[in-house]
Amino acid sequence: MMPTFKPRLAFEALGRYGELLLDVVRDIVRNGIDLREVSRQIIRIGIMSLPIVLLTAIFSGMVLALQTSYALHRFGAKNYVGNIVGIALTRELGPVLTAIMVCGRVGAGIAAEIGSMVVTEQVDAIRALGANPITKLVTPRVIAAIIALPVLVICADLLGVYGGLMVAVTELGLPSHQFYRSLMYTVMIQDVVDGLVKSAIFGLLVVSIACYVGLRTRGGTEGVGKTTTSAVVVGCITVFISNYFITKLLLLTH
Repeated sequence: MMPTFKPRLAFEALGRYGELLLDVVRDIVRNGIDLREVSRQIIRIGIMSLPIVLLTAIFSGMVLALQTSYALHRFGAKNYVGNIVGIALTRELGPVLTAIMVCGRVGAGIAAEIGSMVVTEQVDAIRALGANPITKLVTPRVIAAIIALPVLVICADLLGVYGGLMVAVTELGLPSHQFYRSLMYTVMIQDVVDGLVKSAIFGLLVVSIACYVGLRTRGGTEGVGKTTTSAVVVGCITVFISNYFITKLLLLTH
């Protein structure tokens, strides 16, 4: 039997998620930021995700250059490969692919960690000691993601462009200076800034969703498994959906 979509439950979940975000904002205003914990989370979310993000970026840039050159060759416009690679990476592929990789690696880990704490009643123990679980578990991770994702995207953009350059030079026979010239003439500072704004929002969404589903874990170890799956699926879908609306909003502000 196919599961049915219940709008009421969806809106209730969305409302509870909004309450979690408000709790994070209130916690930052009242208690400030724990720099030590935020730094530790930046290492976990940012530095430890760097290898998989860079690997994804370089091969994405390479295949993007290969595919676009194949299409542009029909119109005698192979020289514009650098333009397309630069725009696609800085505005779309860099932020989106980085967010997806972080969602799969970090989002699942956060949801599993917090979910395990919930089912073993560690979160209840934090409340019993008079501490706020939002302060201990959610706020540092959300702030760290907002900081780490743009840095990861910058690294991904640079390596993705380099991957496109390698393919353009070795496979297409384009001079490297021509690739760079077309890149510099096309990619503007605003394109890079838009990509970084997207990445910061994606970081907020991915990590806060993982924290939200983790805190609502029920059903023991089986519930932790379901929570991990939900964090990745909902996080990835949210990135794709929000990407359209963020892009539309950023284009309207230009």
